[in-house]
Amino acid sequence: MFCLVGFAAIIGPRLAVAVWWLLGDKVELAFDSWIWPLLGLVFLPWTTLAYLIAWQPGGLDGNWDVLLIVLGMALDILTYMHRFAAKAVRPAPRY
Repeated sequence: MFCLVGFAAIIGPRLAVAVWWLLGDKVELAFDSWIWPLLGLVFLPWTTLAYLIAWQPGGLDGNWDVLLIVLGMALDILTYMHRFAAKAVRPAPRY
Protein backbone atom coordinates (compact mmCIF):
# COMPACT_ATOMS: atom_id res chain seq x y z
CA MET A 1 0.00 0.00 0.00
CA PHE A 2 2.77 2.44 0.89
CA CYS A 3 4.58 1.64 -2.34
CA LEU A 4 1.46 2.56 -4.27
CA VAL A 5 1.18 5.89 -2.46
CA GLY A 6 4.86 6.61 -3.03
CA PHE A 7 4.58 5.70 -6.70
CA ALA A 8 1.54 7.96 -7.11
CA ALA A 9 3.37 10.83 -5.39
CA ILE A 10 6.30 10.46 -7.76
CA ILE A 11 4.50 9.79 -11.07
CA GLY A 12 1.18 11.60 -10.55
CA PRO A 13 2.21 15.26 -10.87
CA ARG A 14 4.63 14.47 -13.71
CA LEU A 15 1.87 12.75 -15.63
CA ALA A 16 -0.54 15.62 -14.96
CA VAL A 17 1.93 18.28 -16.16
CA ALA A 18 2.88 16.22 -19.23
CA VAL A 19 -0.75 15.70 -20.24
CA TRP A 20 -1.53 19.38 -19.61
CA TRP A 21 1.48 20.34 -21.73
CA LEU A 22 0.48 18.05 -24.60
CA LEU A 23 -3.25 18.77 -24.64
CA GLY A 24 -3.45 22.41 -23.58
CA ASP A 25 -1.73 25.74 -24.13
CA LYS A 26 -1.52 26.96 -20.54
CA VAL A 27 2.06 25.69 -20.12
CA GLU A 28 3.26 27.77 -23.08
CA LEU A 29 1.40 30.81 -21.74
CA ALA A 30 2.64 30.44 -18.16
CA PHE A 31 6.31 29.91 -18.98
CA ASP A 32 8.49 31.99 -21.31
CA SER A 33 10.54 29.08 -22.61
CA TRP A 34 10.23 25.29 -22.88
CA ILE A 35 13.21 24.66 -20.59
CA TRP A 36 11.52 25.79 -17.34
CA PRO A 37 8.53 23.44 -17.54
CA LEU A 38 10.86 20.61 -18.59
CA LEU A 39 13.13 21.21 -15.58
CA GLY A 40 10.06 21.47 -13.37
CA LEU A 41 8.73 18.23 -14.80
CA VAL A 42 11.97 16.44 -13.92
CA PHE A 43 12.97 18.01 -10.59
CA LEU A 44 9.99 19.85 -9.01
CA PRO A 45 6.77 18.39 -10.43
CA TRP A 46 4.45 19.37 -7.54
CA THR A 47 5.68 22.98 -7.64
CA THR A 48 5.30 23.13 -11.42
CA LEU A 49 1.77 21.72 -11.20
CA ALA A 50 0.85 24.19 -8.45
CA TYR A 51 2.26 27.07 -10.52
CA LEU A 52 0.21 25.99 -13.52
CA ILE A 53 -2.94 25.80 -11.42
CA ALA A 54 -2.29 29.21 -9.82
CA TRP A 55 -1.23 31.03 -12.99
CA GLN A 56 -3.78 33.26 -14.73
CA PRO A 57 -3.39 35.36 -17.90
CA GLY A 58 -2.48 38.39 -15.78
CA GLY A 59 0.12 36.45 -13.80
CA LEU A 60 -0.06 35.41 -10.18
CA ASP A 61 -2.65 37.36 -8.24
CA GLY A 62 -2.97 37.37 -4.47
CA ASN A 63 -1.70 35.41 -1.51
CA TRP A 64 -3.67 32.24 -2.26
CA ASP A 65 -1.64 31.66 -5.41
CA VAL A 66 1.61 32.00 -3.51
CA LEU A 67 0.29 29.71 -0.78
CA LEU A 68 -0.57 27.08 -3.40
CA ILE A 69 2.96 27.26 -4.84
CA VAL A 70 4.50 26.99 -1.35
CA LEU A 71 2.30 23.93 -0.76
CA GLY A 72 3.60 22.44 -4.01
CA MET A 73 7.18 23.10 -2.89
CA ALA A 74 6.45 21.39 0.45
CA LEU A 75 5.06 18.36 -1.37
CA ASP A 76 8.22 18.19 -3.51
CA ILE A 77 10.37 18.30 -0.38
CA LEU A 78 8.25 15.59 1.27
CA THR A 79 8.52 13.41 -1.84
CA TYR A 80 12.31 13.68 -1.86
CA MET A 81 12.45 13.08 1.91
CA HIS A 82 10.40 9.91 1.43
CA ARG A 83 12.96 8.60 -1.06
CA PHE A 84 15.88 9.28 1.27
CA ALA A 85 14.05 7.86 4.29
CA ALA A 86 13.27 4.66 2.39
CA LYS A 87 16.98 4.23 1.65
CA ALA A 88 17.99 4.98 5.24
CA VAL A 89 15.63 2.40 6.78
CA ARG A 90 17.30 -0.57 5.13
CA PRO A 91 19.43 -2.46 7.64
CA ALA A 92 23.14 -2.80 7.08
CA PRO A 93 24.29 -6.22 5.90
CA ARG A 94 25.90 -8.46 8.51
CA TYR A 95 29.15 -10.20 7.74
